[in-house]
Amino acid sequence: MAKRGIGDVALRGRRVLLRVDFNVPQDATGQVADDFRIREALPTLNHLRTSGARTILLTHLGRPGGQRDPRFSLKPVARRLSSLLGQPIPLADDIVGIHALELSARVENGQFLLLENLRFLPGEEANDPGFAAQLARLGDVFVQDAFAVLHRAHASTVGVPQRLPSVAGLLVEREVRSLTPLVTNPAHPYAAIVGGAKVSDKLPLLSSFCGRADTIVIGGALAFPFLAADGHPTGTSPMDPALLPAVAQFRDRAAAAGTRLVLPTDLVVDRPGGAPEVVSADAVPPDAAAHDIGPATRARFREALAGTQTVFWNGPLGQTEDPRFAAGTREVLGALAALPGYHVGGGGDSQRAAQELGVLGGFQFISTGGGASLEFVQGIQLPGLAVLPDA
Repeated sequence: MAKRGIGDVALRGRRVLLRVDFNVPQDATGQVADDFRIREALPTLNHLRTSGARTILLTHLGRPGGQRDPRFSLKPVARRLSSLLGQPIPLADDIVGIHALELSARVENGQFLLLENLRFLPGEEANDPGFAAQLARLGDVFVQDAFAVLHRAHASTVGVPQRLPSVAGLLVEREVRSLTPLVTNPAHPYAAIVGGAKVSDKLPLLSSFCGRADTIVIGGALAFPFLAADGHPTGTSPMDPALLPAVAQFRDRAAAAGTRLVLPTDLVVDRPGGAPEVVSADAVPPDAAAHDIGPATRARFREALAGTQTVFWNGPLGQTEDPRFAAGTREVLGALAALPGYHVGGGGDSQRAAQELGVLGGFQFISTGGGASLEFVQGIQLPGLAVLPDA
């Protein structure tokens, strides 16, 4: 999977189109609320600066739908990036228009220019050849450092590298190096901890672990259809009955592969007008919704992880944005810090939860990519990675 990297090309004086993923959350005032993805790109940015490259940054923010929308302007990103780099980062108010062309021509060695949100134009997500050609005209070399979008066949991820000499940035190299052990010959026992709310999206991920992981620990809303399949009531917790046949098929596949499933045995529930309470998984009241795993389940999950050599985690085990329902995720992931082995987290939501709960120390690596990391771990080829030349 090794790709040609940023150290394999001459950079001084050359215009470098750098695809980054600065799709970062913002607070109520429009300021950057979490700069994790920006900070993860700093090694590549500093390498380009010290190498004397003339760097033009490409990124998207949010889902403006191919139209200019001031709510998704990169102005807050430019301010945070300027602060992190200690030098002003100008923002072009367009992407491939005359202003972008003029500013890109003025970038000097060791300096940067940030173009406005790529998704302000429909050609980005459509992978329009004409738009990709316009972007490529701005640079001499393309550096791909946006791992989180490598599963998207967009103009800036596959169209531009087909038109310019292209290499992987330091973050993409690190992501590939860190995630590859989960795909090729992981150390056993191998456990996957999977939670979160996007149940239908997670079933293919779970299936990919059958026969590869020894144990799959299931929490969050993902557990509800499994509990329902066992005849347990789920109260007002979100549960789509249409998923039950797929759950049954997955369980048959896991059993045939010898992969153990570990489900909650108790839950923290909330009901109108009441305080959170712990109930058995087979006794959820009809007017209650489950928001976290209970104390017995936390102990059960920690026991399932004891002795493992490899752990992959994606998705919180409860509604961690509410402190009343964060204990399950905090306790289970916090226990990883005391365990030997290789622990990897995948996805932006997972990273934010780990950071807010103070359990980052339990992981050797947390990916910047949500969907990209999940597809990579499943062994699916990422189009934005496949287009880069092999080392």
